[in-house]
Amino acid sequence: MPRIAHFSFPELQLATRDAHKLRGYFGDFFREHSPLLHNHLEGGELRYAYPLVQYKVIDGVPILVGVNDGAELLLELFLQVGELVIDGQTYALHHKDLRCQEALAGYSEDLYRYRFDTLYMALNQENHAAFLRATPQQRQQQLNMLIRNHILAAFKGMGVWLDPQQRIMVQAELQQRQTQFKNQRMSAFAGYFTTNALLPHWIGIGKSVSRGFGAVSLAGAPVVKP
Repeated sequence: MPRIAHFSFPELQLATRDAHKLRGYFGDFFREHSPLLHNHLEGGELRYAYPLVQYKVIDGVPILVGVNDGAELLLELFLQVGELVIDGQTYALHHKDLRCQEALAGYSEDLYRYRFDTLYMALNQENHAAFLRATPQQRQQQLNMLIRNHILAAFKGMGVWLDPQQRIMVQAELQQRQTQFKNQRMSAFAGYFTTNALLPHWIGIGKSVSRGFGAVSLAGAPVVKP
């Protein structure tokens, strides 16, 4: 089971779009501490792997999610963080909350319905063009496949491996949205999906999860199979 840490600042209220500013602050402030905080290696090149520290703003609350080594890193930094500086404004941290535990993740015989608490970035340049050309039925199939692939990528990043006969299934219920990303308009998605995968609370799937996109949470009890 992966080890998951949630490091939150419940007294603060930020906009969802400020998640990347959290990443910039911690990545700069603790730059020499670990490349996991900014997802760059010592030479400056990108670390092309699932981000083990993810920065999110959910319902206005800034949250850092750590996975395995990232969780241990957040435990180390907890006492060192006394303030946040966002857009030149300093926020004193009188109350911080850190929770760390082993989380269930992997294949399940049951079905679970999840919601995206932050927008899901599903498409890259290549499959975005195909998505625009597709029929509504083809788009649905493409989104089901993309969520499945992104779940498997998250499992790999968490150190969760499936047996060959354990097949992940997904049914998406998504609405297309537009968002700003690196000063460009990008397509993203809001909504829900049902799957037989167990996912830890607020774990990110899809593109740019280190910047807060694709955070999921369980939406109710397990779905009863027909």
